[in-house]
Amino acid sequence: MKGAAWQVKTRRVTFSGQTPPHGTDLSADIAAALDWWREAGVDLDYDEAARDWLAGAAPAATDQQAPQLPVLPAPPPPPPAPKIGGDAAAWPADHAAFVQWWMTEPLLDSGQVFGRVAPRGPVTAPIMVLVDHPEAADSDRLLSGEEGRLLDAILRAIGIEPDQAYVASVLPRHMPLPDWAALEQGGIGQLALHHVGLAAPQRLITFGKHVSSLLGNDPAKSADPARQFYQVGAGIPALAAPALATLMARPRGKAGLWRALLDWQNA
Repeated sequence: MKGAAWQVKTRRVTFSGQTPPHGTDLSADIAAALDWWREAGVDLDYDEAARDWLAGAAPAATDQQAPQLPVLPAPPPPPPAPKIGGDAAAWPADHAAFVQWWMTEPLLDSGQVFGRVAPRGPVTAPIMVLVDHPEAADSDRLLSGEEGRLLDAILRAIGIEPDQAYVASVLPRHMPLPDWAALEQGGIGQLALHHVGLAAPQRLITFGKHVSSLLGNDPAKSADPARQFYQVGAGIPALAAPALATLMARPRGKAGLWRALLDWQNA
């Protein structure tokens, strides 16, 4: 409480080094000192140095580093998948021996030998037909169902009797949904090329985009899959045609194949 303008109400303050009288409350003296400064208009603490009040608190310094996690070794790569048919150097080099091997070799189809169908027709035939796999009902004769009847009609249309053609499949048995990427990685394309070399046809027709791809043809280079002419092996002229099942489902494709066959024969 103020008196005259020059008077300031004070209370007794005990300074450092002095012993307060008996019964004196030190907290009351401190409060009185703060009141004195507040009455004098000094109620804030000022600092000349700038301070970023929004900055986060600095992490406490420590002499200990964070523990290092152990570095685990990378797992070894998986072993390569076994090659279809085993070592290519051991494949039969004779056609008759190859057909027998085709029907009995366990490594050709992960140990599965049931349901295999042998190729048919003479070697060095005027034309060889290569399809993806046998029909579902095939047993003693490859392509014995509707696809086979369509193939016979195609061959007769170009002047070749069905028994004069060599007919083979890339896979030894019927497989509704083959994993072509895995089959190609396993070397099925190399095996198909070996088969074509042993049959030694004058010309080759492949039915199905996967079949021609395995032999080195790129179906993406042509908008019309029926007009893909390429070479297989030692200069065997080849034509990549749509799959027989596709031709049966889309009759308009037969006209395109017929034009391609005419161009191929006249080339």
